[in-house]
Amino acid sequence: MVLNLKKISNFYHLKILNFCTASNQFDLVVIGGGSGGLACAKEAASFGKKVAILDYVKPSVHGLNVENLKYKSPTFGLSGSSWGLGGTCVNVGCIPKKLMHQSALIGQAIRDAKSFGWNVASESKILFNWDNLRVNVQKHIRSLNWGYRVQMNQNSVTYLNAYGSFVDANTIKAVDKANKEKIITSKDIVIATGLRPKYPEIEGAEEGISSDDIFSLPRPPAKTLVVGGSYVGLECAGFLSGLGYPVTLMVRSIPLRGFDQQMAHLVTDNLIVHGTDILWRCKPKKILKNGIKLRVEWEDEVGKSNSDLFDTVLWAIGREPRLSDLNLDAIGVKCDSKSGRILVNEKDQTTVSNIYAIGDIQHGRPELTPVAIKAGKLLARRLYSDSQLLMNYNNIPTTVFTPVEYSCVGLSEELAMEKFGPNEIEVYHASFKPLEFTLPQRVRETCYLKVICTQAEPQQVLGLHYIGPNAGEIMQGFSVSLRCKLTIQELINSVGIHPTCAEEFVKLNITKRSGKDAIVTDKVSAVFEGKYGSRL
Repeated sequence: MVLNLKKISNFYHLKILNFCTASNQFDLVVIGGGSGGLACAKEAASFGKKVAILDYVKPSVHGLNVENLKYKSPTFGLSGSSWGLGGTCVNVGCIPKKLMHQSALIGQAIRDAKSFGWNVASESKILFNWDNLRVNVQKHIRSLNWGYRVQMNQNSVTYLNAYGSFVDANTIKAVDKANKEKIITSKDIVIATGLRPKYPEIEGAEEGISSDDIFSLPRPPAKTLVVGGSYVGLECAGFLSGLGYPVTLMVRSIPLRGFDQQMAHLVTDNLIVHGTDILWRCKPKKILKNGIKLRVEWEDEVGKSNSDLFDTVLWAIGREPRLSDLNLDAIGVKCDSKSGRILVNEKDQTTVSNIYAIGDIQHGRPELTPVAIKAGKLLARRLYSDSQLLMNYNNIPTTVFTPVEYSCVGLSEELAMEKFGPNEIEVYHASFKPLEFTLPQRVRETCYLKVICTQAEPQQVLGLHYIGPNAGEIMQGFSVSLRCKLTIQELINSVGIHPTCAEEFVKLNITKRSGKDAIVTDKVSAVFEGKYGSRL
């Protein structure tokens, strides 16, 4: 079927016009047009419910506006970045991040090509163009934005590009960008507003950008300081280094907090191999304009002051809710006092019975797009069909898209020891060299995996961790097996697919407890011996 986009567009505007001039009562109003909100709205509409979705993106703190190219300083965007329907993942998260990561991987493949017989020009002649990548990424994002609007129309979901705030538990005030107000009422309301990047409380913080801005940056980032050891920080540092820019990563405490720390430090080791400089246990104190550059002053762990010039400073120090305008206190929706996120029960219900929250805005839940999508669908089914199925927030797989990727599911080694005791778990592990790394002699990168299981029979698997190529593709299948009560014996009794990286899981036979060398082949043992021994 060929869609008449002009017709759909006209119908869409007509529908919004009719909505704004008539009184409507909805079965469900969703505040937030990200992955979780969209999934919930579409699922509810599939049950014949009358649904509206409100989505309005307030501009970033100090983004770089593509429309404003007249600048005299590095922070030449005055109005901040904003985007269309689809939320963080589509616009400033998973999608553009993965595309830029892929661009960096292609650069590595070009450098490896000569070893595989390709007659490639010298590396000095291999040129990367930031503007071409940015434009193509943004075109793809806009196509997704439009696609979501079409889907809303096809599913009879009323879309409002407006900011919502509560009047009471059933009433929402919607304010659009022209500051026009509309009062709407609904039986049920879902809050799916997501999170936004944090900015530090230091002088000149507004001169930096965040992940809200980097993917639409209208000039090459050039020499970049990435501040923060979060997965966002490590991923941005990784793809920027891979694209050829000088990158420094500043980590205040530990990398990838909440992840397995052995794996986290192997990830940062690989970042260093790929060209990222890392400043450990440092914190920024001040940013000052210096012509068209930024002078960053920071303090190390012993209190010594340092400074350097950068073209771009990217904050990746975490994400936080922006709920102050929703008027939650007035209607009794409670938030966690520390995180600021909304408190919910196992049914994703807030402290007000007809108001729900899904996605990153929930307190204590995984901040992942697939989690929000699944939770949104299940919530709609519980509300409007006979389903009683709850979202299972345990054993959620995730991937960190650094130059050498890291994926995991289940417990970290630290959490397993804390939960079961250090003598009650067994860790099978191996360090390996992917076949595709051999011809270009990529000997400095560490690829490693481990499986954490109970010591007692039948040695049920508690967690799987993998660093290497195609990490997410490999871990997805293993995450299903973990939910099926996988045991170590079932794993190592399986037949692998050769030659693949995934087969290293079924070849595992060495435990940490044994003290034996975890290197898979003798040929690469010398490369890792000593340098990585303490971590493997």
